[in-house]
Parts: sequence; structure tokens; C-alpha cells
Amino acid sequence: MGHSAGEMQIERIDSVIVFLRGRRVIIDADLARLYGVSTKRLNEQVKRNRCRFPEGFMFTLTADEKAELVAECDRFRNLKHSTVLPCAFTEFGAVMAASVLNSTEAIHTSVFVVRAFVKMCELLSASADIHRKLAELERRLDDHDDVLHGIIEAIGAITRPESRPTRRIGFGTD
Repeated sequence: MGHSAGEMQIERIDSVIVFLRGRRVIIDADLARLYGVSTKRLNEQVKRNRCRFPEGFMFTLTADEKAELVAECDRFRNLKHSTVLPCAFTEFGAVMAASVLNSTEAIHTSVFVVRAFVKMCELLSASADIHRKLAELERRLDDHDDVLHGIIEAIGAITRPESRPTRRIGFGTD
């Protein structure tokens, strides 16, 4: 069974979402590529419309974050020698970027960007639920282990031969 064009678009966007500062974000170079513009054009439009990008919509990476990104993702190797720190866009910032770019491709793609973020949230939520259930199961097994250990000790005590004091045979001197 094949994927629809929309599903393939979402999968493509999924692959560029990274996790930074506890948030799922898209780096400016990837967002620009998705929207069919240069990174320079994207960042120019963001700077011109800075009031549309409050905290929670985007942030500029630190030098350490940039270095970590370059080390972990091959697609960012061209950032290694760049003096400019890249920007990271949350799902809200990605949609706002589409509106300031105002191109048909950017507006159309922004729908898929939001869907990709939502899909990733659902997957992470399901993963967290699985982890919670596994922790609960592990706790229950630990409780059962304690009970089983107690039962085994009780059975062992019942089946062990009684130890009677041994009688000495013969004469002894004190």
C-alpha cells in the first residue's frame, strides 16, 4: 500500500524536526528549503516582522547548540564555519514564517509542517504512555518478586529437616 503525497510530505518534514531546549523545532535552513526560499530571505522577512515572532515561536541557537547540531546531523555540516547562529522555529513560528513569506508554496507547505508537528506530538505522547505502563508493570513485578521470595523462604523452612541437638556418645571431660 503506497503513501499519499500528503503523507510523504509529512514524513519529509518529520525528518527535519529536531529537539532543542525541550521543544520540537525546525532550523531556519530546513524551513527555508521546505518553503522554497533561501535561508537569507527567510531570516530577512523574520527580522522585518520581528513582532510576529514572540518567545515560543522562535529562538536563536547558542554557539554550543549550533556545535552540537553540526556534530549530530550531517545536513548541518555547512553551518560549522558559519559565523551566523541559526534560528529554530516552533510549529507556531513555522506557520508565522509562512505568513510573512506570503508565497503560495510557503502557505501550502505550512499545513504539512503543522501536521508533522502534531503527528510527532502524538507519537511522543504514545511513547510516554508506553513508558508509564512499562514502569507500572515493572513495579508490579517487583512486588510479585518480593511475595514469591517470601513464599520460597516459607517452603524452604517447611521442607528443611529439623535440626535436633545431637547427643554425644561416650564420656566427656570438662
